[in-house]
Amino acid sequence: MEGKAKTGISPTRVEDFPQWFQTVVRDAEVAELDHVRGAMVIRPWGYGIWELMQDALDDGIKETGAVNAYFPLFIPLSYFEEEAKHVEGFAMEMAVVTHHRLEQGSDGKLHPAAELPEPLIVRPTSETIIGRSFAKWINSYRDLPLMINQWCNIVRWELRPRVLLRTTEFLWQEGHTAHATDEEALEETRRMLGVYREFVESQLAIPVIAGEKPEYERFPGAEITLSIEAMMQDGKALQCGTSHYLGQNFARAMDMEFTDEDGERKLCHTTSWGMTTRMIGAVVMSHGDDNGLRVPPRIAPRQAWIVPITRDDPTAVLQAADELRDEIAGQSWDGKPVRVQVDTRERKPADKRWEWIRKGVPVVIELGERDLEGGVVTMTRRDDPGLSRDAIPREGAGEAVVGVLGDIQMGYYQEASERLRDRTRDDITTLEEFREFFAREETDSGGFVRAPWSEEPGTIETMGELGVSVRVIPFDEQLPADARCVITGGPARVMATFAKAY
Repeated sequence: MEGKAKTGISPTRVEDFPQWFQTVVRDAEVAELDHVRGAMVIRPWGYGIWELMQDALDDGIKETGAVNAYFPLFIPLSYFEEEAKHVEGFAMEMAVVTHHRLEQGSDGKLHPAAELPEPLIVRPTSETIIGRSFAKWINSYRDLPLMINQWCNIVRWELRPRVLLRTTEFLWQEGHTAHATDEEALEETRRMLGVYREFVESQLAIPVIAGEKPEYERFPGAEITLSIEAMMQDGKALQCGTSHYLGQNFARAMDMEFTDEDGERKLCHTTSWGMTTRMIGAVVMSHGDDNGLRVPPRIAPRQAWIVPITRDDPTAVLQAADELRDEIAGQSWDGKPVRVQVDTRERKPADKRWEWIRKGVPVVIELGERDLEGGVVTMTRRDDPGLSRDAIPREGAGEAVVGVLGDIQMGYYQEASERLRDRTRDDITTLEEFREFFAREETDSGGFVRAPWSEEPGTIETMGELGVSVRVIPFDEQLPADARCVITGGPARVMATFAKAY
């Protein structure tokens, strides 16, 4: 996607969407699969996006009262065996360490030398090990609630890795809380989903549908799983964040007890919740276009790049660029200084401009001798499909950039909201219509179906034949009287959102 040459791949052409996604991630220098099968290198531009995501989400987490800590990467296998549903849910994805130390054999090659007394699981999630720590730390009702979050890496041995979406190793935050009552734990489960929803919609400019997962989609060992789901440009769903009420399952396995006010020993009620680097992928698939990545200003490592156009004597232009940078950096947007930089690399200005366009920088500003003479600067807004280069007055350029950033952040959210609204069907009422919608050719646009569902186990097989699942049972959906299940035609129990998903 260098220069004005187009690849011919577009997010609006569903048959090309996977290739488009990989092309954008590669050319925008976000991330790549490398070195170890399914493992991911997050490049500086992508990691800069992740750092800003971390900052915003961490603030929201801490506002709930949770504090950050860190727990071991290696978990004894016996910890998992104590919670049967948990180990069953993760067994196929676990990476297991059985030996330590290497020794050189007679063949000149290195071989594992010493077997461990107990196999260690490389962290796929931390309910078991954090639960063990909680059991030591909690004694009285005065120790509750206990609310801990950690930012760390996770290893799950994916069979079909996809960069940013499903990788063997990824980054995330995982929160774990313990409470005296089920009411308090359920309240925390719902509150954290609200934190996720606010973060995704306000920071990433991605609208979501919030609700409860059906039983067959719950987190292993959970009694209730809540989720937010977003629609990507190909109409498929992406799970963006989950919050789980674990009941007393893990507390029972870990002997996590407390003495209540009456002196009785009781089991804690626990929750867990998490969000991962797949949200960088969500940003790509929600906002990218034919020219590459588009990054919402709130999570853009640089919100404006200044590209000087110099000739024989660059002094005046470079000085003017530095002055413009200082002016823009002195502006406040969203409560923070605008993140702006001057690109002084020895490369053609056109190449530099297109690099920042394909990386999704919200505003690219060009400044040359003619601009200085005319008292203007040349601005390209990344939300402009035509990428027109507009001359704006040099005086007040800093304030103009601030206004543009707000417009772009809001515009990306509005675009995604229109897509979610326009491509969610609520008029599909029969299995024939359901099959026809989800069995369409890949060249057609995908989408969501909102319809009554019976929750009968047999419907899962029908959905599976089409590659469809119930993504969420939305909180705000009321089941009409005498509603009939879209799959069985019999009585329905809930309103559900159906979709193909990543």
